[in-house]
Amino acid sequence: MSKSIFKLSILASSMLFFITGCTVVRDDAISKEYNKVQTTKKHLEVAAEMQKDVTTQNTLESTIASLAAQMLENKKMDTTKPVLITSFVRLDEFKKTTEFGRIVSESLINELSNRGFDITEFRGQMAVSINDEGEYFISRKPHELKNKIPNTYVVVGTYSRQLGKIMLNARVIDNITGKIITSARATYIHGVKDDCIIFKDCAPARTINLVKER
Repeated sequence: MSKSIFKLSILASSMLFFITGCTVVRDDAISKEYNKVQTTKKHLEVAAEMQKDVTTQNTLESTIASLAAQMLENKKMDTTKPVLITSFVRLDEFKKTTEFGRIVSESLINELSNRGFDITEFRGQMAVSINDEGEYFISRKPHELKNKIPNTYVVVGTYSRQLGKIMLNARVIDNITGKIITSARATYIHGVKDDCIIFKDCAPARTINLVKER
C-alpha cells in the first residue's frame, strides 16, 4: 500500500513538473512576442512623429531645410571632404530636371554651406566670360568646365509629383566607392490643385482664330 502511494506521489510530482515547465515555456514565448509588439508600436510612434514634425512641410523653404537637417544628423557627414551638389531630377527620368529641381539643389548649396561644409562649385568655368549683358563664371556647357572632379561626396536627389504634394528623396554618395553616406526624405504639401503652376508646364491657353465672315 505504501509503495503504491509512493509511486502515485512520484507520478503526480512528475506531471506537476511537466505542466509547470510547459507553462513557463509558454509564458516566455508569449512574453517575447509581447515585447516585439511593444517595440514595433514604439517604432511606429517615432515614425509618426517623424512624419508629422520633420518630413512633412507646407513650404518649399522648410522642405529644403528639413532635407539638410536630416542629412546632417548622420555622424558620417562630420567630415572636411568637399561636397558637390547636383540638380534634383524626376524620379521616372534621371536625365531630366526642371526649374523646381534646380531651385532645390541651389537652396541646398546655401543650407549646407551655412552649416560649415566645404561645397564645391563644379560648374565654374576656366575663366570669367563677359558680354554686353554681364559677367559670368558658372556654366552648364561641358566644354567650358574642368575635365575632372576631385574626390568628393555628391548630393543627388529625386522628386515625384503626387496629388497636392511633391515627394523628395536625397542622398549623399561617395563618388569613389559609390557608398551612400546619408539620406533624407521630405514631402512638400503645396495644396495646389494643378501643380503645373509650380513646374511651369501648364498647357497653353486655348486660342480662337478670328476670321472675316463671308
